[in-house]
Amino acid sequence: MRRLLRRVRPRTLAARTALFLLLALMAVQAAGLTIHALDRVDLQRAAMERETSSRVFGLWRSMVISPPDRRAAMLAELELPEGLEAALEAGSAVRTGMLPAPPEVLRMVRPEILLGGPPRWRAREVQAGMGFGTLYVSALLPDGSAWVNLRLHMPPLRPWHSETFLIAFLLMTVAAAALIVWATRRLTRPVRDLARAANALGRDVNAPPMPEDGPLEVSTAAHAFNTMAERIRRFVGDRTQMLAAIGHDLRTPITRLKLRAEFMEDEEQRGKMLADLEEMEAMVNATLAFARDDAAAEPSVPLDLAALCRTVLDEAADARPAAAPETFAYEGPERLTVRGRPIALKRALANLVANAANYGNAARVVLVPPGAGGAAPGTIQIRVEDEGPGIPEESQEAVFQPFRRLETSRNRETGGVGLGLPIARNILRAHGGDVVLRNRPGGGLLAVATLPA
Repeated sequence: MRRLLRRVRPRTLAARTALFLLLALMAVQAAGLTIHALDRVDLQRAAMERETSSRVFGLWRSMVISPPDRRAAMLAELELPEGLEAALEAGSAVRTGMLPAPPEVLRMVRPEILLGGPPRWRAREVQAGMGFGTLYVSALLPDGSAWVNLRLHMPPLRPWHSETFLIAFLLMTVAAAALIVWATRRLTRPVRDLARAANALGRDVNAPPMPEDGPLEVSTAAHAFNTMAERIRRFVGDRTQMLAAIGHDLRTPITRLKLRAEFMEDEEQRGKMLADLEEMEAMVNATLAFARDDAAAEPSVPLDLAALCRTVLDEAADARPAAAPETFAYEGPERLTVRGRPIALKRALANLVANAANYGNAARVVLVPPGAGGAAPGTIQIRVEDEGPGIPEESQEAVFQPFRRLETSRNRETGGVGLGLPIARNILRAHGGDVVLRNRPGGGLLAVATLPA
């Protein structure tokens, strides 16, 4: 039952609010209509009581003042309300064994009026009883010559009897539902705007601020969000500026050490020192590149992702002229246009391809359009496959930490400082995607990068 409720329950805040208000409106309408129906029943019963009792009194008066030989004819000429029958008979219509009539039913006829009034109009005897939903009232005329027998068939009360009631009810419900849906969408729009602004901030730290307008609660939340975003931008800027200053200061002594190493007479020691300095310079440059994230300032434009993949593979192949032609291969559509930052995406793909070539001896790129080959609708997959030893499952997420290297599958001779995968993930996440690693069933590592279509 709970699973069924989860499936049919709306997922958005606006839909849930609208549904709750509609259910509340229906409950209020049901209560109001019930009260209206009860009032209408009371009014109908009171009107029927007045109409029936007045007709009964008129009928009794006519029978009393009329000559005995004219009473039957006059009774036939009287117009009685629906459900009321009258007859002039020698005996009472109330039989032994009939149920006593309830007071609320007797009020329809009001037999007390037959026993009141002047003595010459007063009934000698009045009897009442119920049988099969019919009220029987018998009154003996003052002269005792005959009984006036009344039979009242209780007509059903119709609280909903109205030709325009259903149409009015439907129009009122539709109008209220439209107003509720419009109001909930308008009231929850700031929540959607806040979600979009948070998503934009996650992709681009320099995203424009939210407008601080609307109700007090909305403007307060927008102001708090803009303040948070400004603090994040200031923190990132301060960190970048600090690392740039450190990198600038480190390059100078590294350059001096290189110059001094050139004058060393021991060639073996000179080579080792220069290699260490080259590695230090590479580490500084990679660290600054990771910290600066220059791609955040690059504008987002439409680009051909298929052509970009082929370009990255061609450049990787040119950098390794001794590699076999099948080492770098592309599979996918000829063209696939997406919106993104070309330089940043090229850098991310180049890092994934270089990682596969360095540690897996091959790089095969498979581009999967949205909804095809396991890709979710609205999502593009870029699969980079290699033929290396793979990575243990418990370490497949740890390699995305900066400067993290796995000694069992990585070594210093291949180069790199452990920032290629973190940089690639940062760039892809800034585009609204991600990258994960999986071991291939047939051997090798598979990097699955995703991008929104």
